[in-house]
Amino acid sequence: MLCSGLAQGADLSFEQEKELRSQINEQTKRLEALHQQMVEADAKLAEIRKVLGIETLRSTRGGTGNSATIKDPQSFELAQAPSSTQTEALRREPTQPAESRPQQVAQIFEQPGVLTPRGKFVLEPGLQYSYSSSSRVSIVGYTIIPALTIGLIDVREVKRNTFTGSLTGRWGITNRFEIEAKLPYVYRSDDVLARPINSGSGRDELFSSTGNGIGDVEVTGRYQFNDGGIDKPYYIGTLRFKSRTGKDPFEVLTDTSSSPNVISNEIQKELPTGSGFYTLQPGLTMLYPTDPAVFFGSLNYQYNFKRSGVTMNTTQGPVSLGDIEPGAVIGFNFGMGLALNERSSFSIGYDHASVGRTKINGTTALNSVRTQLGTLLLGYSQRLDSTRSLNVSVGAGVTRDTPDITLSVRLPMSF
Repeated sequence: MLCSGLAQGADLSFEQEKELRSQINEQTKRLEALHQQMVEADAKLAEIRKVLGIETLRSTRGGTGNSATIKDPQSFELAQAPSSTQTEALRREPTQPAESRPQQVAQIFEQPGVLTPRGKFVLEPGLQYSYSSSSRVSIVGYTIIPALTIGLIDVREVKRNTFTGSLTGRWGITNRFEIEAKLPYVYRSDDVLARPINSGSGRDELFSSTGNGIGDVEVTGRYQFNDGGIDKPYYIGTLRFKSRTGKDPFEVLTDTSSSPNVISNEIQKELPTGSGFYTLQPGLTMLYPTDPAVFFGSLNYQYNFKRSGVTMNTTQGPVSLGDIEPGAVIGFNFGMGLALNERSSFSIGYDHASVGRTKINGTTALNSVRTQLGTLLLGYSQRLDSTRSLNVSVGAGVTRDTPDITLSVRLPMSF
């Protein structure tokens, strides 16, 4: 057969060979043209997917897209990117508009990063529980020899439970700007187990106190600076103002009868529900969506306004404290969100705050030190329907002054 093929090839005339070469060249050019068309089609498909991703994210974050096309504007947790299922759907039908928003990511921080679409209103009831415990030994006196101390030895164990119910409302003024108002209601319960050894007590004594009422009302504004997208960060500025509508620590009755001159021995008969100071907190949030995860973080600075002529309410009568200026708070947080499926998402993050020293009458208060508050957070979100979602988060304190455990439940509803 090989010999036969060679014999046939040898029988080809010059014109026939020339025609075959021409056909081969023509087929080669067609293949190259088809290859170029495939490259151009892939480039157009990538561009369409990118545009669809940007428009979808805009509609949920407050870009220039038309929010009226959103079927589910309940994007109030943190930035999300399209899931792998949605990306595959866009790959199959690149010319079809996106019908649903990207997967939401569970909110784990107090300040959400995603803006409310223009003309939409969100009502978010929430409940937070925190528990903290601490043990302290306070020695007020002096030591003659290592085995003998003259003064007051105060051994104290504190158990603190705090429930905070809140009602938050957010309104999308434009696609880039929203305002928020938060009304909290606080219930606190403290149990103090103490034994002042030098007072002759032979057993521990339990002191319990509670406090409940309206907390400090907050108002917040958020503005989106740029149009982000897939693999492009979003930058959102925030400005929060906190009032002092709650009962402050100087207003409640403090028991100083057992030791009027020892600060460590004071026990509050009623617990405060507010901080007692006006606060202004600017901040910047960054959201970086990249399929299938979303990375987020923020930096903020909290300024506490000074109060003048502060008077403390004690069992020995009013005590004038003068001017009090709380230390400023520098805070940051970061984390990652991951969409599990079309309705569920998971988030993990870390939140940290550094609280400065307090000044009284221009001088740093006695025993006032910079305090570090660190919390590790886990969150889960479940979308119930097109207008409601359930968010659950848990926080574990990683520094001594942070609550041991914090549980939060939120139910944002869109109207």
